[in-house]
Formats: sequence, structure tokens, C-alpha cells
Amino acid sequence: MRKLAATIKQKRRILFVFGIFILFVVYLICNLAKWQLIRGEKLSKEAMEQQTSDSIVNANRGQIYDRNYKVLARNITVETVSITPKDVRSNDAKYLTDEDVDKKTKQTVEQIAEKMGEILEIEPETIKKKIEKTNSGFEYIKKKVDKKTADELRQYITEYSLKGINFTTDTKRYYPYSNFASQVIGFVGSDNQGLEGIELVYNDELSGTPGRIVSGRHPIGLELPEDYESYVEPQDGLSVVLTIDETIQHFVEKHLENARINNRLEEGAASIVMDVKTGEILAMATKPDYDLNEPFAITSAVEEKYPNIKEELEKLDGAEYTARLTEVVQPFRKNKAVVDSYEPGSTFKIAVASMALEEKVVKLTDNFYCRGSIKVADRNIGCANRNGHGAETFVQGVQNSCNPVFIEVGARVGRSKFLSYIKGFGFLDKTGIELPGEVEGIFHDPDNFKEIDLATASFGQGFNVTPLQIITAASAVANGGVLTKPHLVKQLVDSDKRVVKTTEPEFVRQAISEETANTMCEILETVVSEGAGKNAYLAGYRIAGKTGTSEKLPRGNGKYIASFIGFAPADDPQVACLVILDQPPIGATYYGGIIAAPVAKSILEETLQYLGVEPKYTQEEMSYIDITVPNVTGMKVSEAKQALSDIGLKCEVIGNSDLIIDQIPKVSSKLSSGSKVVVYTEGSEIQKTVKIPNVVGCTAAAANKLLTDAGLNIRIRGLSSNGGAASCVSQSPTAGSVVEKGTVVTLDFAYSEVRD
Repeated sequence: MRKLAATIKQKRRILFVFGIFILFVVYLICNLAKWQLIRGEKLSKEAMEQQTSDSIVNANRGQIYDRNYKVLARNITVETVSITPKDVRSNDAKYLTDEDVDKKTKQTVEQIAEKMGEILEIEPETIKKKIEKTNSGFEYIKKKVDKKTADELRQYITEYSLKGINFTTDTKRYYPYSNFASQVIGFVGSDNQGLEGIELVYNDELSGTPGRIVSGRHPIGLELPEDYESYVEPQDGLSVVLTIDETIQHFVEKHLENARINNRLEEGAASIVMDVKTGEILAMATKPDYDLNEPFAITSAVEEKYPNIKEELEKLDGAEYTARLTEVVQPFRKNKAVVDSYEPGSTFKIAVASMALEEKVVKLTDNFYCRGSIKVADRNIGCANRNGHGAETFVQGVQNSCNPVFIEVGARVGRSKFLSYIKGFGFLDKTGIELPGEVEGIFHDPDNFKEIDLATASFGQGFNVTPLQIITAASAVANGGVLTKPHLVKQLVDSDKRVVKTTEPEFVRQAISEETANTMCEILETVVSEGAGKNAYLAGYRIAGKTGTSEKLPRGNGKYIASFIGFAPADDPQVACLVILDQPPIGATYYGGIIAAPVAKSILEETLQYLGVEPKYTQEEMSYIDITVPNVTGMKVSEAKQALSDIGLKCEVIGNSDLIIDQIPKVSSKLSSGSKVVVYTEGSEIQKTVKIPNVVGCTAAAANKLLTDAGLNIRIRGLSSNGGAASCVSQSPTAGSVVEKGTVVTLDFAYSEVRD
């Protein structure tokens, strides 16, 4: 019995031990499953991170070119300065321990922070705090340091054998032309990410794909079978080829900035030059602008608007400083041509005249009568000419930019058709240009479009459009009636300039018929040659265009926007140009025909000449043709007289010898037909210089007499042969200048009687 009990007890003990063993095995299996199946992936990843080094290799950002591959944005090599705080502190004796062998004082922490701050233009206290961090093994000091500055810091490090200051090669975006096309190109941040303009919109394409270097390392207590390294090559970003032409852009920026300064514009200026057939933007500028290399700098234009801004910013710190700086700088980075909307004024009459001709509700010879105002509903609406234009045909109404004529024309079109053409010309939609912030036009609600709204809209008031919409609509008139989508990007290319993608012209719709478009080109040419746009007249190039003057809200505040839209040559349009001058000072001249038209003329003149468009002169314009002065030095007097006479120039001889030793104007100068070349013969000792008289304010005839009587030649710009009294507004060289006899004085003329 006892033996049986002992056996049972022993079996129970065995079963208990076996059970414990089974439980232990189950526990091990469960844990193994947990580590392998549940946490295995995470642990493998952590192990890999411990045993490998994974470094990002930045891709080269693509460049930005103009249409002729001139570089507008590129990368330059810079350096990032960082420190290992512990190593930097080891340069200071007070941080050394008794075990340190070298206790020589190289530089104190304070001295290092002071010198680094001086070289890198950083507050020394900021650097000192980073050096004294005991729980940090790495601290950035400054990124994007140029080579000259980095070399100066290296020299200091070498001089004192300093430890712990490190350099890493990096790249920085650089804009060779500084403020050139700044609102179009945009800029990048410190991390090379696009923040504005093309840099922002095409950031993904420009950035490329970063690469990686994955290399093996030996953790403590472990031996890897062999060192290894895996390299994933970065893919450089694509480069963007713009439709912008660097030369035309310079023309636009030069004349626009002069207009901004001369007219003391309070809200700046904008201009666009567009290829009317393809929609390519050849130039787009806003003034004032900013330096792309220093987008947050306080420019002279900022100081003009905020005279005490520098003193104000000195009193701010941190977030307050950043917020205020951004507030004052941001408006100057705005692209007025794309993100601003405004009442177009009379430039919109191009669309109204086009829709009326297209709907056949008006003929060129239809008669109207302007009394200086017209009554619509319960409101009396005035014309720019308060005395009235009297009897006029439709064409004359366009030339005179007569509001009563256009109010009647708009009424003939009717509200429904008027709204359909507003849509057809693209005034209700964004154009879709490759820039951020584009806004839509703002027009009346179709359900609440009243008779008075139709009347005011007919002369460009009571609604808003963007400059880009206006030039797109005008280009549709110029190119045969086709609304074409404007675009700024011509191609995307790789680092070898192989084309990856091309932007083809996109034709949106047929806004008007080709017949109507051709008729409008003819009418708009007469606006410049005979009408309110005479200050845009350019002999030989047949500019077609329309002036515009719009009063800003609230009415009666004395604030205006002057504009001009034109294209040339009128018989085969190539380019369109829009100029907008925003808010001359109260009391100053503000009519588009007076201050905006001459700017557009200057831009179109240089652009057409640059593009190689041959001028076609009328018989009346032949006297204004520029003749290139030949070289007659070394000839006999008789030979020189004959050579000059053959090309329409006169000859004045000074001296009694027969051999010519000098001439004024010099070879290749430009003279009008009938001008005089003064030649000097051997032994002539007669005084060669004369003082230029002041002819500003004179008529062409009076100016010509004063200058020719003084022995000078005259070259006239901006004088239409059709009607009106023009006066000289500028002369070059200026009055009082002492020049050689025969020198050419260039005169600019303008018509002051235009009121639109």
C-alpha cells in the first residue's frame, strides 16, 4: 500500500515537472513567434540601421533658360558650416581635464564664437550657445556659405589649429541677372525648394530625385563578414526653357522702370509682350521688382513706401520681425500681370467693337452723334470729351474712343450676346498660364445684368479683368480671331539639353471670324495713326492699338490706371504689347494715350527691330527714313558730294582744300532724308562745336528751324502724319550740350490733346 502510494506520488511529480517543461517550451515558442513574426520586421530594420549608414545624395536642381538658352537660374557650389560642440570646447583650456596632455590655450569659446560670428555674419552669442551644448554631438552654424567666406574661416581654423569646425559641400541657387524677370522666375528657399514663380510651379521637375549611399559598419561586439556599400545614383532635375526672350525682356524692363519713375507711379507698372500666333510670352515684367538672390532684402522701392522700415525692424525680434518683414516685402514680389485684376477701361472696346461687327449690328459707315454725354436709364454718362465729338462714323467713334458711341453699340449687341462674347474672349476664366496665383475676371451676374450695367461695360467699366486676359483677347483679334492659351514654358530638357517635353500652342476657340479680325486690325491701325493712340505711332511699322484710362474705386478719388494695348505690324501682326501704369499721383497726367502709349511704342520699336521685322514706309513717311551715313573721309569733295547726294543727304564743306580729313556725323550714324553731313578738309581751322538749343515744347517745324540754324541735324520720333498738334517732349543730347557741328539731335514728340 505504501509502495503504491509512493509510486503515485512519484508519477505526479514527474507529470508536474513535465508540465512545467511543456509550459516553458510553449512560452519559448510563443516568444519566438512574437519576435520573429510580430516584431521581426521592426527588429530587422533596427538592426540594419545599427549596422549600416544611409546617406542622402542631393540631386542637382535643373537650370532655367530663356528661349535662346541663356541661363536665368543655375546652381553654384557653396558650403555648410557645422560644429561638433565637444571638439570645439576642447580648443579652450578651461574645458580640458587633468588627463589632457595638450593644455595650451588656442582660443577661448568666446573668441571662437566672436570670430565665427564676424566671418559668417551671425550673432556670436547664438554660436556660443551651440558650442556649449553638452548633450549634442552636432550643430549647424550656417548653410549656403560662399567659397570666399568659407576660405576665410578655414584660414582662421588653420592659424589656431582649431578642432570641431566642419565643412560640407552644398549647392545654392544663383540668378545671374539678379532682378531680371523676378516675378516670373521666382526663387527657392534654403532647402532648394521652389517658393515662387516658375521655381515653385515646376519644383518637382527641377528638383530631380535624390540618391542614396548605404554602407556597412561594425557595431561593438559584432563582426560583419565584409564591408559593403550600395550607391543609388541621384537623378538630376530637368531644366526649364522659358518662352521669355532675354533681350526683349530687357527692353520691357528698361522702358517700364523709366515710366514708373518719370510718372511717379504709386502702385507700380506691368507689361507683357506676347507672340500673337503661338501664345508664347516673350516678356513679362512688373515694376518695382526685387533681387532673386536676396528676396527678403529691403530695396529702395520698399523704403520709398515705408521710409522708416529699417529702424522699425531693428526694434523687432523673432516671429514679429519675420512677420513684419514679410508684410512689407511680399507686395513687391507680386506679379501684377497675373494676380491683379482691374477695370480695363477703353482697351476693352476692342472686344465690344469686334462683337458688334461679328453680329453685324454695326457697319463701318454707320453714323452716330456725341453730345458729350448720353442718358441711360436714370443716369447721365459722360464722354471723355465733355464738349462732345459731334457727328462721327463708327470708325471715328473707335478712333475717338467715344463712350456714347460704344454705349449705343453695346445696346445693339444686347445683353445675352454681350455675355456670350465675354465668355468667348476668355474674360471669365483663368488662362491657365504656368504661374501661381492667377485670378479670374469678375463680371456681372447674368441674372442681374441690367441695362445700366451693359452701358458701362460697353466702355470697359464696372467689371474686372487681368492684364493677361486683355492681351490674350487682343491677340485673338490680331491673329485672325483665334483665342490662344498664353504660356511661359517652351520645353523641358535634360542635363544634355535633350528635349523631354515640348509645349505646343493650344488654340482654345474661334472667338470671332477671320474677316472680323482683319477689319478690326485695319480700324485699330487708324486709332494709332489718326486717333487717341497717336503717341504710339511708329513710322514703318503700322502699329494697331487702343488706349485705356480707368478710374479706381471709389469714383472721384483721383486715382487712375493708364494703359495701352497694341500689336504690329497691323497687316501681319507678330507681337502684342500691353503696358499698364498704376496710379500716377493725384493731379498728374493719367491718360493712357499720353503716358502709356509712348512706352508701348518704345518697346514695340526695339522688339520689332530685334526680331528682324522689316519696316514698310508710306510715301509720307519716306522723309523720316533713317539713312546710314557712309564714310567719305579720304575722298575728294566732289566725290563726297556725289556719294551723299545719291542717298538723299546734303553736304556742307568746311575748309578750302579738296581732300576730306573728317566728317560729322560719323560713319554709320542715322540721318533722315535731306539731312546734312559736314565735312572738313585739310588745313581747316574753323570752330567745330556748337551749343544745342532747347526745343522741348516746340512743334516739329519750330524745332527743325532752331536746330538746322545751329548747324545740327534732326531725327524725329513719334510724329504721326495725320492730324493733331504734337510738341517735343524730350531731346537727346540735352539743351546746352556742346557738340560738333552736324551732330544728330533726336527728338521725341507727343500729342497732349488725347483724352483716353
